[in-house]
Amino acid sequence: MKFTVFDALNYLQPSAKFGILNDDYDLLDWHSEDKPKPTREEVEVVLAKFNTDYVNTEYQRQRADEYPSFAEQFDLLYHGGYDAWKTAIDTVKTKYPKPE
Repeated sequence: MKFTVFDALNYLQPSAKFGILNDDYDLLDWHSEDKPKPTREEVEVVLAKFNTDYVNTEYQRQRADEYPSFAEQFDLLYHGGYDAWKTAIDTVKTKYPKPE
């Protein structure tokens, strides 16, 4: 996922009104005189945070794609019990470990 200057501006000033061309900070037209225009540095800090958070949560997205559906998990519990369910879940967790 690519985060944009637009995303960062909306995060910093959620109710601000502005226009931006080609996601270029230099082409930002700030229309909210009652709200301070975020600086380029503030935008860059937020973009770095967004990107770091996205990378650090990749394992969550990978796990979500591979966990059995809820219906399959309930079936595992009913037919195989807790141990069968836990084995299926642990297999995915082991494949995509949480970063330290």
